[in-house]
Amino acid sequence: MAQAGEFRYVGFWARAWASLVDSVLLAMVIAPVLWAAYGWGYFDAYIEHYRQVLGGDLLAAAPAGRGALDPLMTYGFPAIAILAFWICRAATPGKMLIGARIVDAVTGAPPTTTQLVGRYLGYFVSTIPLGLGLLWVAFDARKQGWHDKLAGTVVVRARRGGGAAG
Repeated sequence: MAQAGEFRYVGFWARAWASLVDSVLLAMVIAPVLWAAYGWGYFDAYIEHYRQVLGGDLLAAAPAGRGALDPLMTYGFPAIAILAFWICRAATPGKMLIGARIVDAVTGAPPTTTQLVGRYLGYFVSTIPLGLGLLWVAFDARKQGWHDKLAGTVVVRARRGGGAAG
């Protein structure tokens, strides 16, 4: 079990970078599967939607899903992949790249599966109000987003020159 002095909290920008890495990796798996199943037309509909939104039509309807594979690859696969990494490594590839991991906020021990599932579901709570729950990381003393607070977790790195393994 890690002691509080053995690690430091990971801030907003490092976590944003890790999230970008994870998003690119997920897209590299998901996009080819969706392209193989639905062709380029699948992506054209989304590109047109974003053109409308960027052009000022903020109420433009998002394209409807194309079939059963769409929600499985868009929502199911990322949830399973992220939870699997969290459960097995206490980090996603992006977090591993920056030497960060998720720990229990009180004990510093690896979080329970229940905490990690709660943390994942907490992302929805964090993103609904304009992403404020994610931005909260930038202002919180322990660098916790709302999803971390709900799950009782923190994201940490080992202190330089010793301490807990990252």
